[in-house]
Amino acid sequence: MSEPRTITDPADPRLADYTGLTDVELRRRREPAEGLFIAEGEKVIRRALAAGYRMRSMLLTSKWLEVMGDVIAEADAPVHVVEPALAEAVTGYHVHRGALASMERKPLPDAAEVLAGARRVAVLEGLVDHTNLGAIFRSAAALGMDAVLLSPDCADPLYRRAVKVSMGAVFAVPYARLDPWPAALDTVREAGFTLLALTPADTAVDLHTLAPHSLPKAALMLGAEGDGLTPRAIAAAHHPVRIPMAHGIDSLNVGAAAAVAFYAVTTP
Repeated sequence: MSEPRTITDPADPRLADYTGLTDVELRRRREPAEGLFIAEGEKVIRRALAAGYRMRSMLLTSKWLEVMGDVIAEADAPVHVVEPALAEAVTGYHVHRGALASMERKPLPDAAEVLAGARRVAVLEGLVDHTNLGAIFRSAAALGMDAVLLSPDCADPLYRRAVKVSMGAVFAVPYARLDPWPAALDTVREAGFTLLALTPADTAVDLHTLAPHSLPKAALMLGAEGDGLTPRAIAAAHHPVRIPMAHGIDSLNVGAAAAVAFYAVTTP
């Protein structure tokens, strides 16, 4: 058991993992380089531990000591206790959930390893918005997708905001990078998947007409908010598909579109 230690100085070097969490570019460079990520909130911390991630340290306000007591009892890592104002001074934002943990990353598997045994996967191109990425991972977990594959320029699924929005679902769904892009889509094709490129284009086939749930293996491709999939990505797919729209609406937010499409490819 780690004995919780109270810290009163925001410059204390023991809090280095938690400094400046609002600086997105800094964290995006720093976290993968240092092999860490930040889990925020009781549920997310518990899900990260259950998924086998090792805790480096925990940062708590005092009211969370009892709630996290069982985690603290089993922790082989320092537990820092701070006042809410100090937590905000260190992190740069209001830590309303009162509990943060610095966790060690695992080596990222390659695409072939993630595809082995999978039948339904999501393939994401150019998603740089952490909120959308987290929402897609949450839908992927909830709706039975087996894996998520990311183009090299997609955001980091373990960035704090993505982890928080996903409610820890990024720990439940295996993921890997496809590099080089889009040539690495050949790996998906060679594994026997039918590539379905989601696009609002009029030339696309309505998703339900393909009966995607009946495909032996389906890979659903989604692009970034706004521009969507690039022409090169669509050209690499077996079929461009669309979700039928009504009332003059041409498309959904990528997070909502992903949830609809995931249901279509996993449910008869």
